[in-house]
Amino acid sequence: MRAPAPAYAANDGVIDAATAALGGNLLSGVEAVSEVALHVDRESLIETMTALRDTPGLEYQQLMEIAGVDYPDRPDRFEVVYCLLSLTRNHRIRVHVQTDEVKPVPSVTGIWPVAGWLEREVYDMYGVLFAGNADLRRILTDYGFRGHPQRKDFPLTGYVELRYSEEQKRVVYEPVQLAQDFRTFDFMSPWEGAEYILPGDEKGMLPEAKGAPTPLKADEIQKAGAAKADAPSPARTPKVTENVTQTGEGKAEPTPKRSRKPKDPDVIPTKGKGQNQ
Repeated sequence: MRAPAPAYAANDGVIDAATAALGGNLLSGVEAVSEVALHVDRESLIETMTALRDTPGLEYQQLMEIAGVDYPDRPDRFEVVYCLLSLTRNHRIRVHVQTDEVKPVPSVTGIWPVAGWLEREVYDMYGVLFAGNADLRRILTDYGFRGHPQRKDFPLTGYVELRYSEEQKRVVYEPVQLAQDFRTFDFMSPWEGAEYILPGDEKGMLPEAKGAPTPLKADEIQKAGAAKADAPSPARTPKVTENVTQTGEGKAEPTPKRSRKPKDPDVIPTKGKGQNQ
């Protein structure tokens, strides 16, 4: 059974072909997890991309994506990653260039016009500048947004928040005001005996010292069923019924007399025979 996704061509010979085509513009080529990554010089990016597109044996005609990566510890903290696809060879590679907050990266919009919006996204999220992009504006955040959200040093809450003001009849920007402080998390497991009490747990606890041990040991604690089985049962006395009030039949009354039918003046009873005889 064939795989649901298309099987891409093997990476054999790709780095050698890129080295021959790019020469000194290729800083390093790495193959890892079945993917090829080419680290190239930033200043020669346009020449490098043109060679990767037009050189026979490479022919990466399409630019699929541009992504940004932030490494704050590096002098050139940002990496711009270009994902290329060869339709004729059915193969993908990644091209990496490094830069910082000041040095611009040459725009590849002259090779692939779709790069215009992709470069705007990297600029919006990371603040990377692209020389030659005719419309380098923010694309995901608002016009007055401060900072770049995908940077590692960007605060999680941002700097300002916006809301619609009924008084001013417009959207206003205000400093961020958190409804509650950030919770402090630790890595102590409650199942392993954490040495703290969560808010609300004190309502169901006995008034004892914090973290006090159980006065009884595990082998000294008996189950409720076992305690009842070990306890001697009291002697049972047989039930004796003395009168009708104890049997539940009701209140004790004298035996009633046998009821007699009322006399009918039209019926004449005869001795030893029925009433009509």
